[in-house]
Amino acid sequence: MKNLFTLGLIGGIALAGCRTPKTETAASTGQKPLTTIAFGSCSDQKRPQPLWDDIVAQKPDVWIWLGDNIYGDSEVMDTLKAKYDKQKANPVYAQLRQSTRIIGVWDDHDYGVNDGGKEYPRRKESQQLMLDFLDVPARSPLRQQEGAYSSNTYGPKGQRVKVILLDGRYFRDPLKKVNKTNAPDPTGDILGETQWQWLEKQLTHSDADVHIIGCGIQFLANDHTSEKWGNFPTARQRFFDLLSKTKPKGAMLLSGDRHIAEISKISIPGLGYDLYDITSSGLTHTSKPYEQPNAYRVGKMVFDLNYSLITINWNKKPLTATVRINGDNQATYLTQEVAF
Repeated sequence: MKNLFTLGLIGGIALAGCRTPKTETAASTGQKPLTTIAFGSCSDQKRPQPLWDDIVAQKPDVWIWLGDNIYGDSEVMDTLKAKYDKQKANPVYAQLRQSTRIIGVWDDHDYGVNDGGKEYPRRKESQQLMLDFLDVPARSPLRQQEGAYSSNTYGPKGQRVKVILLDGRYFRDPLKKVNKTNAPDPTGDILGETQWQWLEKQLTHSDADVHIIGCGIQFLANDHTSEKWGNFPTARQRFFDLLSKTKPKGAMLLSGDRHIAEISKISIPGLGYDLYDITSSGLTHTSKPYEQPNAYRVGKMVFDLNYSLITINWNKKPLTATVRINGDNQATYLTQEVAF
């Protein structure tokens, strides 16, 4: 697959050990531009975790969790907490927490149930555990809202990055099944009206130069039968229409979930640049190699353990970012340059 993008990143950080967690709010006070963003998904707390030393060595300005941050799959909150605690106790991940801003959003397994949506009965309690894992302060507004969506803005005017993380679980309608297979449901929704209105406000007249929009499931790839935005085609089109309407500068999509890595690309009316979806999954386990169509794919599928690294070149005109799908022992499986 390919990696590259002009991209900016996030705020909301946690520091480990006896240091006081440093947390950035939606309007960051730091004016230093973000140049290096790393993200990944699908980390099973029971498995070996060989990628953290590679990620730490990249010295990213921000690390973004894109879901399945643990494999919880339980309605028992003590069980979820113990699994989060095990993940957080990984000594090399602790090094990343000491040196890097950490933010994130969930997908289904850390939410508490495979393929789950708004029908999951412990979503409120589970949200608090996820925020604990991310070291979100007790008085943060994220503790009071329903849903785990968030926005963080960094950097000075002219080099500003807004990271928007969407919650594809808390408000999502149940999946429609036909012969036990996911099928499109034009009447179903993913984000819920409150989150839709919030997203429109985040994009309307934004002064950010790069907009990174992340969600646990893939936005663009639509030929597979796994979870995807395409399961809810009306919501998917509403998302594209919102981008056409608000015309954010330098938008890029991030996703996880699939136990593969790949890059997809689409053209959205009104944007003036190609819209990419960078899928990075998984940190501890991946699928065995197989062939799968994706009309929007750029490059190949990656089946090795992987994370993604985005480097923004603020001095290039037009603004450019390099996206890499990286792996263990400093491996790089895909590289792609994207200009906005």
